[in-house]
Amino acid sequence: MTNDKTQSEGDLESTFLRSEVMSYVQLYIPNEIAKYVISEIGEIGLVQFVDLNRSVSAFQRNYVQDIRRCEELERVLRFFRSQINNENLPPVTRDPNYNPKFGAETIDSLQEKIKQNEKKLIEFNASQSNMNKSYIQLNQLKNVLEKVDAYLAGSNSKNKEASDKPVEIEGQLLDHNQVSENKNISFIAGVIDRKKVYAFEKILWRALRGNLLFYHDEIEEPSIERSDDDGEPIYEDVFIVTVHGAELVNKIKKICDAFNAPIYRVSEEKEVRDKEMQDVNSRLSDIKKVLDTTCQTRNEQLMEIQKDLDDWSILIRKEKSVYNQMNLFKNEQKSIIAEGWIPTNQIENVKAAINKMKEEKNMPASIVINEKDTVRMRPTYNITNKFTKCYQSIVDSYGVASYREINPALYTIVTFPFLFAIMFGDMGHGFLMFLAALFICIYEKKLASVDNEIFSMLFSGRYVILMMGAFSIFTGFMYNELFCKPISIFSTKNWVYDTQSVDDDNFAHQVGNLTLFKDAYPVGMDPAWLDAENKLIFMNSYKMKMSVVLGVIHMIFGTIISIFNYIHFRSMIDLIGIFIPEFLFMTCIFGYLVFTIIFKWCTNWSGSNPPSLLNMLIYMFLSPGKVDEKEELFKGQGTVQLVLLLIAVVCVPWLLLYRPLALRSKHKNEKPLEITEDIEDELAPKVIKTIIPFSFSEEFINRGVGTIEYCLSGISHTASYLRLWALSLAHGQLSEVLWNMLLDLTFKMNNFVIRTIALFFIWAAWFGLTVAILLLMEGLSAFLHALRLHWVEFNSKFYKGVGYKFTPFSFKKLIKRLREENKANK
Repeated sequence: MTNDKTQSEGDLESTFLRSEVMSYVQLYIPNEIAKYVISEIGEIGLVQFVDLNRSVSAFQRNYVQDIRRCEELERVLRFFRSQINNENLPPVTRDPNYNPKFGAETIDSLQEKIKQNEKKLIEFNASQSNMNKSYIQLNQLKNVLEKVDAYLAGSNSKNKEASDKPVEIEGQLLDHNQVSENKNISFIAGVIDRKKVYAFEKILWRALRGNLLFYHDEIEEPSIERSDDDGEPIYEDVFIVTVHGAELVNKIKKICDAFNAPIYRVSEEKEVRDKEMQDVNSRLSDIKKVLDTTCQTRNEQLMEIQKDLDDWSILIRKEKSVYNQMNLFKNEQKSIIAEGWIPTNQIENVKAAINKMKEEKNMPASIVINEKDTVRMRPTYNITNKFTKCYQSIVDSYGVASYREINPALYTIVTFPFLFAIMFGDMGHGFLMFLAALFICIYEKKLASVDNEIFSMLFSGRYVILMMGAFSIFTGFMYNELFCKPISIFSTKNWVYDTQSVDDDNFAHQVGNLTLFKDAYPVGMDPAWLDAENKLIFMNSYKMKMSVVLGVIHMIFGTIISIFNYIHFRSMIDLIGIFIPEFLFMTCIFGYLVFTIIFKWCTNWSGSNPPSLLNMLIYMFLSPGKVDEKEELFKGQGTVQLVLLLIAVVCVPWLLLYRPLALRSKHKNEKPLEITEDIEDELAPKVIKTIIPFSFSEEFINRGVGTIEYCLSGISHTASYLRLWALSLAHGQLSEVLWNMLLDLTFKMNNFVIRTIALFFIWAAWFGLTVAILLLMEGLSAFLHALRLHWVEFNSKFYKGVGYKFTPFSFKKLIKRLREENKANK
């Protein structure tokens, strides 16, 4: 619970087996250099600060105003980025590892520069918006004049959409030719969104009770204005409504306002309209020139901003994060006090980096860094590289290791791809997987920038896939399967087809002498088995027993690992009360089962019936000490089984009672430990919570649940490893079906030309299905099953996983998150 001041040099060395040794430090930093020191610590990325102001609300802390200023600048930068994205400017290529820092420029000068650019850009936007409105209005007026000319001249009569009803005036019915001759009739012309034309016409018809002529014509070119809903160009129509009377005209104007349809005054005199058209064209030409110049100047301004936008974003985010960290510290009169976690072997490096920064900036003030005792839970810090990172993620998904607990990721590097390969064993499929992963690994620098969610997952796990492919090649070699077909690398003399049986089935039978090693197939499965009719019977038995053997070895290995945790934490009670009974229980029952499987494999049963191991295990409990002579594997088997069963039975109360009784004796006269530190509940030490004050009944119940769970899980976890057998058989059968249903049929074609052409297309189909079904779907299935075997069956034997990650204040991670945000917002 306190710092071990006598840590050996070996403990301080970085190792993947255990997390780094962590020290709780206290920093005294003068106020005038506090921001620079915290910024340098962010560059180092090795200090995790602790909140010393938990009782102070977020709005009452010292640097709230500075954070708000940074947030305001971030808002401006988001505005810049949105303007750049709207203009679709070409992106600026930058080094992804570039890390800008404040030099001669300060946050104040940067703020001034950003505000000036914002002011200019807002002025450009306002000017461009006003000119756009003028240009849109003049362009609409031009189109209205053209359409009215055509309408009144009758040149576009084919496109008229007039009402079928005539206009009623003072009891007379007029047709369309008469309307233009009546001086009491007026028309209204305007522009409306094409999507609203039908509704607009319908409303007019109902509001005016059919007393109108409605005409509309499409404007071919879209407006420069874009839709607010989807950003698509807006297509418009010119409409002309012919009515009688001023009252109806007023109604139409109100309806036009409701539909946001501008109305333009157009003279009925053609000479006036021609003159107005000339004036509109002249004004359009002038505005277009000014608008193009304004757009060009605005784009140049945006391109200048774009060059520095990423740097500004990083600098402001850094500044904001520094103030966020400083809000965690206590403020004294002339200094601030910070506390946090540092890897013990990095304390001197942190001091050296801070001193170097002080010398560069000519800062005479001194900084004090002291190690401090604490009862807080220590964070877990496992150093990883690009190869081990994915394996560590697999383990952390189950639970972050407790401080200095053995890291299962070290063993997962080997056991995970191996268990995967047991289910996926095929030299051909493994080679394809290995080749794909090898390609990604070789070109990882180029492929790192690919922006695709699915590919990013594959890219992050490229080394895991590489290992899974390599192990699958090995297990495929042992299974002697290449795309489900056997290969005869070595000569086979030990097993042949025997067609002399009653039903003439091609069963494989032994004809060689097992006592002569030269007659046995040296490595892997004899190819004679893989084409035999009794292949499935033999492979079922072989792979089922192999799964049990590997599963029990895997679980016993996990149980053995727990002894190193107990020794490291000096927990003799757990060593005696948990490890020894668990190990004995597992080995006496399931270890004995593995022994009998191997013994049965190594025994020549010619001329006799081999005993059933399942019946043996059942009667080991039902009839202790008794074994039928016909079912006996070796002499004295009954006595051996009786002794093993008695040891297993003794282990149950041992597992249940020893730890509660030992802890009661240990804590009998101990007083509860008082915690004076202000610690978050989730970071308070779990040992203090559960042991002080000690409750025998609570501990007894916990051990009772743990004992029952362990005893039952011995059976269920062993059975769970049978998934290795099931998926391996399923993978082999699927591969065989694809081969027989596609390629095999093609090879049997008699005509050479047809066979060659068919083989070309069918091979493509076979390869596509192999990749889609066997590599992707079956590969994902085997991956998930291997993941479950590690999380549940293996990790539960030794791994608690109740720690929390070391999350240092790091600019490197901050920049990475910021770039991901910017990429997502594009």
